[in-house]
Amino acid sequence: MTLPKELYGELYLKMVQTRIFEETAARLFVEGKVHGTAHFCVGEEATGVGVCAALEKEDMIAQTHRGHNQAIGKGMDIKKMMAEFLGKETGYCKGKGGCMHIADFSVGSLGANGVVGGGIPVATGAALSQKYFKRPNITVSFFGDGAANEGAFHESLNLASVWQLPVLFVCTNNLYGMSTHISKSMHIDDISVRASSYGMRGIALDGNDVLTIYEETKKAREYVLQNGPMFMVLNTYRWMGHSKSDSQLYRTKEEVAAWKEKCPIKRYREYLIKEKIFTGAELDGFDKKAREDIAAAVDFANASPELPIERIFDDVYASGDVRDQKPKNGFVL
Repeated sequence: MTLPKELYGELYLKMVQTRIFEETAARLFVEGKVHGTAHFCVGEEATGVGVCAALEKEDMIAQTHRGHNQAIGKGMDIKKMMAEFLGKETGYCKGKGGCMHIADFSVGSLGANGVVGGGIPVATGAALSQKYFKRPNITVSFFGDGAANEGAFHESLNLASVWQLPVLFVCTNNLYGMSTHISKSMHIDDISVRASSYGMRGIALDGNDVLTIYEETKKAREYVLQNGPMFMVLNTYRWMGHSKSDSQLYRTKEEVAAWKEKCPIKRYREYLIKEKIFTGAELDGFDKKAREDIAAAVDFANASPELPIERIFDDVYASGDVRDQKPKNGFVL
């Protein structure tokens, strides 16, 4: 598949933006500017970016707690993301949700979820609404390998199959559910085989190959629109710990180093140069832009006010009768 040059560049830029966003966020933690916790997807950039690039704007996604690549891939505002990370009023949740709960209906993001597997039934419900209102769109449910052992996973795949809902289930398999290797929690080598139990198609892909992910998601989107749910597993690896406080005693430095050699950004950069799609200097320009974008986001967040304490309970309850509220931005939930 030959893609427009602009799309090749967009995939590269968004992966680099994700990498620098997370490296910057990790540094801000060390500097004491961020409270709480965070879960970084360094090493997994190709998964969320590749999938989301293949979607239409009106398609919806349910993100994970490790979903900055999914958020940036779907077009969320990096400045608002960083402001939320720093607990500022200009953030997506006015600084009250942190990175695990950002959402943006204007680009089809139903939000991230701090509960393992918590977004899977949310995405399934969104797909039900799409089918009910006969919308030509799909919903993508992102989750990790650990969530594939949750009851919500099995219940959602079962219902989606029974009702033939337009939902693409995407498992980002980074080999570890917190500190537990998948070999200790599953007696299968390929998670995608679980799709057969629910009468749906399942495929497993190299999660560090952004172009293959993009191309296969394009095909999967059309399949789901015509046939109902599908299960896609993206096999990858997280370089950093489960969370910022993870000492990573459960794996070796050699294992991490071996996976770093498979870096999805480095791999894609080498491909773009080899195929003469971009020169090294042009890609350096994308790197520079990504650094500038994240620096601008940090400046925006630092200059933003914190939410006044008297507004801390705002948005807990919907105002008025929700039955009278009209859908925004074309999305019906």
